[in-house]
Amino acid sequence: MSNCEKQMYKKAGLTLAFFIILTITYLFLIGTLDLRGSYFTPFLQSLPTEAPNYVPPCRSLSPLRVYMYDLPQRFNVGMLRRRSSDETPVTVETLPPWPAVSGLRRQHSVEYWMMASLLVKGEERENEGEGGNGVWVGEERESEVVRVLDPEMADVFFVPFFSSLSFNVYGHNMTDPSTERDKQLQVDILKYLRESKYWQRSEGRDHVIPMHHPNAFRFLREQVNASILIVADFGRYSKSMSNLKKDVVAPYVHVVDSYTDDDTPNPFKSRTTLLYFRGRTVRKDEGVVRAKLQKLLEGYDDVHFERSFASEESIRLSTQGMRKSKFCLHPAGDTPSSCRLFDAIVSHCVPVIVSDQIELPYEDELDYSEFSLFFSTTEAIEPGYMIEKLRQFPEEKWLKMWNKLKNISHHYEFQYPPKNGDAVNMLWRQVRHKLPFAKLTAHRTRRLKIPDWWGRRR
Repeated sequence: MSNCEKQMYKKAGLTLAFFIILTITYLFLIGTLDLRGSYFTPFLQSLPTEAPNYVPPCRSLSPLRVYMYDLPQRFNVGMLRRRSSDETPVTVETLPPWPAVSGLRRQHSVEYWMMASLLVKGEERENEGEGGNGVWVGEERESEVVRVLDPEMADVFFVPFFSSLSFNVYGHNMTDPSTERDKQLQVDILKYLRESKYWQRSEGRDHVIPMHHPNAFRFLREQVNASILIVADFGRYSKSMSNLKKDVVAPYVHVVDSYTDDDTPNPFKSRTTLLYFRGRTVRKDEGVVRAKLQKLLEGYDDVHFERSFASEESIRLSTQGMRKSKFCLHPAGDTPSSCRLFDAIVSHCVPVIVSDQIELPYEDELDYSEFSLFFSTTEAIEPGYMIEKLRQFPEEKWLKMWNKLKNISHHYEFQYPPKNGDAVNMLWRQVRHKLPFAKLTAHRTRRLKIPDWWGRRR
């Protein structure tokens, strides 16, 4: 029996006990029942007098029903194999594994893992009533999502267009002639969606489109902005576009190896580096703080601040360095977030976040202050301020954060097949949270006769 089932039975028992007590109390008050010496007395004495300890909410009983468009492989996995002309939709049999060596492309591969979660191996058809219900259910019964083959049954529609990979493969140089292929794919997918009656029905509001790379879908982004977008942050979006009400902030896919055997007897003392950073220091916008931090942090014996570029060797060294450090520095890059934060989490290295405008994944369910430290840009560049705070940080409090990191790091793991509570399942939960707003907006739009007054400035 799963933990969620145990919790449901426990809640059902408590609810039944409550109604029994209520009934007995009512009968006693109207004078029809005397509880003195009653056989109810031992039962009543055994009831709990205090509220049970809080436990995180279980997955809802009804998984999110997702219809995935059958797009030609040139829109998704075809880009992994450079077979961009393949017109057949991907299936569980033809799904290629994510390349073992893919460098920094991996960090924006959220789109791949979300699609793969709808193609889980060992699928079986769930039949209920005549003709079945058209739902494919994977082996993991506690999944947050099921794929439906009938679009009429869908809660949301998933668009498996790898816009991040398209940018990395075809548009990374921005002005290169091959950029036209990235643009053409966006034109083609937009045409495809606009011809769908399900897109027309909601104007795309109940459609889920991964757009994790800051430059993903950059040519026609505004044309799909009504949809539920899966983003890394809002650094490249105007305030009139993407926002927390409708969009989902997804973690980067970490590139360092997960620390799965972190059972050091005394981790606080064994992690001899106070603060660790390895990465680029020349960045744009809010990321200019990196260059300032480099100058401020030079000369500290217990601080490792190294300028480096992404490579397999650099990733290997970062894996080792983060595991030997108490705190891992996460300053803003070209956008407020970066992969470094999630590398720190799976390394159980307490993140030190220096970014004034960062938005974080799953923040309606996780309190990042329980396992991360936050400094404003102004605080971080004050000479000596941040280092002094870190050196004075209590060991007991750090150990509490370290334990918390170990307990929540599985929420940042992308894998196939997905597991209960991993990154993909957490993202589908977040999509579910956005659905009421999407439905409200779609329904209001259908009946409005004038421009929506809530969209105006007040």
